[in-house]
Amino acid sequence: MYKIVHKKCLNPTVTQMEIEAPLVARKAKPGQFIILRVDEEGERIPLTIAGADAVNGTVKIIFQVVGGTTEKLSHKEEGQFIQDFVGPLGMPTHTDGIRKVCIIGGGVGCAIALPVAEEFHRLGAEVTGIIGFRNKDLVILEEEFTACSDTLYKMTDDGSWGCHGNVTMPLKEMLEKGEKFDMIITIGPLIMMKFVVETARPFGIPVTVSMNPIMIDGTGMCGGCRLTLNRDGKRITQFACVDGPDFNGYEVDFDEAMSRGRMYANFERHAYEETCNLFSKS
Repeated sequence: MYKIVHKKCLNPTVTQMEIEAPLVARKAKPGQFIILRVDEEGERIPLTIAGADAVNGTVKIIFQVVGGTTEKLSHKEEGQFIQDFVGPLGMPTHTDGIRKVCIIGGGVGCAIALPVAEEFHRLGAEVTGIIGFRNKDLVILEEEFTACSDTLYKMTDDGSWGCHGNVTMPLKEMLEKGEKFDMIITIGPLIMMKFVVETARPFGIPVTVSMNPIMIDGTGMCGGCRLTLNRDGKRITQFACVDGPDFNGYEVDFDEAMSRGRMYANFERHAYEETCNLFSKS
């Protein structure tokens, strides 16, 4: 059992928790993830590690309520426990030799982008951040991104916070003016990452994307998190849990990934509604 030592609501649908998990905290690196179960009957879900404190033995997770398990998790309070918390899993984000980086986060993907930005800042790299949300009510982690970014662009689809527009707009403007980056790292909705890749493509700057497909065991055995990559003229299959979650954005078949991601949308919605009904009756 793993104790919830801190809980904070970041916006109406996004919650931050710190979990007491010293073995995970000791080895966790930016870009990796954990798999948890809320209770003995619960499903396994992956969540990216949003921060780790090896001294205090805690791991930070940030999640959005989208299905039954995240709804159930959101009802847990400080001092309570969750059943399983396994990790760290996946490959850490590559940082070697990168001195100038642009990190782009969209929506709750900013929770995954933040520890990456903080790590580059700690290593002394020049960090340009771009964060985007649908509107000001959904903004999260603004102060944290400001603290670790040399330059920070803030965007909302409706212009209610920061600048009006999407995350590709400041990126395109910078690249057209001749700005050079060793790497662009983008984390967020698949459609957003796809357009970041297409914006950077004419300029030949490497783009890393963080993929979060359907995942079950987190060890490469179930095959649920498979992705198709176009590499050297061949289509190959890799698994987000062991080969990722970071991938070369120019290689990812985003259309297939988005199609697979929609397969269980109705099931997820039904599970969410069932869980909501369960808590409303209790």
